[in-house]
Amino acid sequence: MLPYKTSIPEGARERLPLQIEPQGDASPDGLARWLQDHRDQAQDLLRAHGALRFHGFGIHDAAAFEAVARGIDDDLKNEYLGTSPRDAMTDYVFSASELPGYYPIPQHCEMTFTRTPPNRIFFWCDIAPARDSGETPLVDFRRVWSQLDDGVRERFARNGLRIIRNYSGPGTTNRALFQLKRWDEMFRTEDRDEVNRMARREGFTPIWKDGDRLALVSEHDATRNHPETGEPTWFNHAQVFHLSTGSAELKRVFRHRPSARGLFWWLAASLLTARKRKVPSEEQAMHCTYRDGQEIPDADLEHLRDLIWRNLVVLPWSRGDVVAIDNHAVGHGRLPYRGPRRVAVCWA
Repeated sequence: MLPYKTSIPEGARERLPLQIEPQGDASPDGLARWLQDHRDQAQDLLRAHGALRFHGFGIHDAAAFEAVARGIDDDLKNEYLGTSPRDAMTDYVFSASELPGYYPIPQHCEMTFTRTPPNRIFFWCDIAPARDSGETPLVDFRRVWSQLDDGVRERFARNGLRIIRNYSGPGTTNRALFQLKRWDEMFRTEDRDEVNRMARREGFTPIWKDGDRLALVSEHDATRNHPETGEPTWFNHAQVFHLSTGSAELKRVFRHRPSARGLFWWLAASLLTARKRKVPSEEQAMHCTYRDGQEIPDADLEHLRDLIWRNLVVLPWSRGDVVAIDNHAVGHGRLPYRGPRRVAVCWA
């Protein structure tokens, strides 16, 4: 039996997540040791619930966070081929995202577009945001896939997806409203041959363009089966990389939590989206089409996003909280915030 108190917190859905709190020993060292000694049990709980939320253990530095993560899975990685800017805090712990706080990060499983995405993602709250802001929502993408209308599910399954990403090169300053990092920051090298090797290893087709720009193009199925349970999961970045994403997410954020500031960003993003629709797919900063290059119907994407938000679990952060996520089943995102907030991430 667990030596800790367990509960399903208010706001959870279908037992996602399981909250674990101290009952006696509240030290992060004690938690890390128990997880390491009972790793199979911890992983069984993670598989059963999709996410574990450790609350009240006083995890107040990156080293303690890393130790707790290693208690569940010691095979931590530090190669990150995603698009969100991140700063290193240790060799394996990074800031979750350096995207500006006004921008919502849509729900996604981590690095779905790579050949070997992480099995587990861990988040730690170092500085808690103001109440009712900056949460890291969770969603069970197995439920989302099963709840899609039959026609929408069949179209995604039959047509697959094509992702286009365009990156600026070393020394450039990206002044776009929704700023992403450069290709040398993502691959951590300015050697084009090395970039080509790493890109092809992951199934990306690198296309070098004028102005030292790099396009990465990749093709994907809409789902992957869970490697342990075999369950089909919505497992791709269509709702993240599609050009309509900014305005679509900000609309839902405004409806979830109305404010004048939220309305401003929704309208600004809507104007930007209207302008982006005039740009060819191959030149979009990020975009997603069907595998054959045909555009995905807006109605299908809106239906998908509605289901994601219908299944959303939104819990407030407290300082020291850690959330462990089964990355093959459960997605995560970020709601907008103002003021101080620091959430870190590591993965295995």
